[in-house]
Amino acid sequence: MPEADFVVQVADLTLTVPAASGPVNILRGVDMTVRSGEAVGIVGPSGSGKTSLLMVLAGLERASSGSVRIAGREITGLDEDALARLRRQEIGIVFQAFHLIPTMTALENVAIPLELAGATDAMDRAGASLRAVGLGHRLDHLPGQLSGGEQQRVALARAFAPAPRLLLADEPTGNLDRATGGVVMDLLFDLRARHGTTLLLITHDPALADRCGRVVRIADGRVAEGQMTP
Repeated sequence: MPEADFVVQVADLTLTVPAASGPVNILRGVDMTVRSGEAVGIVGPSGSGKTSLLMVLAGLERASSGSVRIAGREITGLDEDALARLRRQEIGIVFQAFHLIPTMTALENVAIPLELAGATDAMDRAGASLRAVGLGHRLDHLPGQLSGGEQQRVALARAFAPAPRLLLADEPTGNLDRATGGVVMDLLFDLRARHGTTLLLITHDPALADRCGRVVRIADGRVAEGQMTP
């Protein structure tokens, strides 16, 4: 398969962090590829390295060694400014916590990454993205005036508004009840399908993982199953 068809290419990735008792090996030689448009569920026990892997892919944590290519670009040697540009251009992120700015409206929260990318129509695109998650009537509400499910829908709208090639989602329903979480995940998968976005989803829910086309199992800092694109 041509390299251009891969959004994620990871080879022999390691992550070691210092600790009082000595260095801790979090990722231990991870190999993984994800092709454009693929949905991959990432599962494994707590502490296995799932979130650390996503943080490295997002350029929010620096690998200790190995290669990480996002949309064909090697990111391990990029400086912070270049990594920030990469995130604005290629990567959307949704965390368990909503990470909305409490003093800004839903519309302003979604417009931020668009404005940082220099979009002259940031507000219009932000409004369209909020309407796509059913929040057209909440544009001027502050996060504190929204329910948890609505806040996570704002976070989804913010992640998808710049049309990223890659969406990284880390337990996006972890702070929501089952019914609300189901609505949010239906929206996430619908938006992913509509935009053709490549998805890496960390989840403890086997049913959610099974909605993805492939499941990668992480154990003890290594990929135990499903590492390579078929």
